[in-house]
Amino acid sequence: MRLFILFCSALLIVSCKSKNPAVDNTISVVKPEEVAMVKKNRADDLGKRLLETCNTSRFRAFSSVEATDKVRQNATKEKISMVCKKINQRNGRFLGLNLIDITYNKSTDEYIFHYDIKYEKKYFKRELFVTVNAENKVSALSTKEIEPKPM
Repeated sequence: MRLFILFCSALLIVSCKSKNPAVDNTISVVKPEEVAMVKKNRADDLGKRLLETCNTSRFRAFSSVEATDKVRQNATKEKISMVCKKINQRNGRFLGLNLIDITYNKSTDEYIFHYDIKYEKKYFKRELFVTVNAENKVSALSTKEIEPKPM
């Protein structure tokens, strides 16, 4: 009986899975110098153009060379004006963008540009994410409000 319990406990210990997580090498942070200027300029220009719309109320639609069809369909004048109205009330006028980092996704061959958005009012912090695909087209644009960190 003891031998059976000893055998079962040894089998249990040997059969336990490793607790180390699998390493994901598909996403990596890259330096701005390593990214093609076309991709950097495209992300910067379209991000600024979108946010400048909130200041001027004039939206110049994205061309098929600049953005994918999905982005062009979602970036309508009505949707942008609705979002701009909310952002202008909370954050004030758009002043500029600061690049925080660039992430490269090897599996989808996309670069994600992460910007800090500067507004007149400093109460709420927002960030912009621009995804540029292998064809140098913007495939995603999104802003996100960052929760303030407690002191």
